[in-house]
Amino acid sequence: MTAKDEKSAPQKPFLTTREAATWLGLTPNTLEKWRVQGGGPAYRKHGRYVRYHIEDLVAWSEASKRRSTSDEP
Repeated sequence: MTAKDEKSAPQKPFLTTREAATWLGLTPNTLEKWRVQGGGPAYRKHGRYVRYHIEDLVAWSEASKRRSTSDEP
C-alpha cells in the first residue's frame, strides 16, 4: 500500500463486499463467485449482510503470497 492508500483505507474492521473487493484490487463479482465456489477470503454473515473482516483479508492475502510461479499453492 502507498501512503495515499493508507489514508483512504477504511477505519472500520468490517467491510462490505464492494469495499473488500476494492481493498484487494478485485471486482465484487469475483468475491461473490468465490463465496459460492470456495477459495476466497473468509467472510461473515451479519443477518442477511455479508461482511469481510480486514484481518481475514490480510491473512488470506498473506497465505496467497508466492515468490515464483513454481511455488506450490
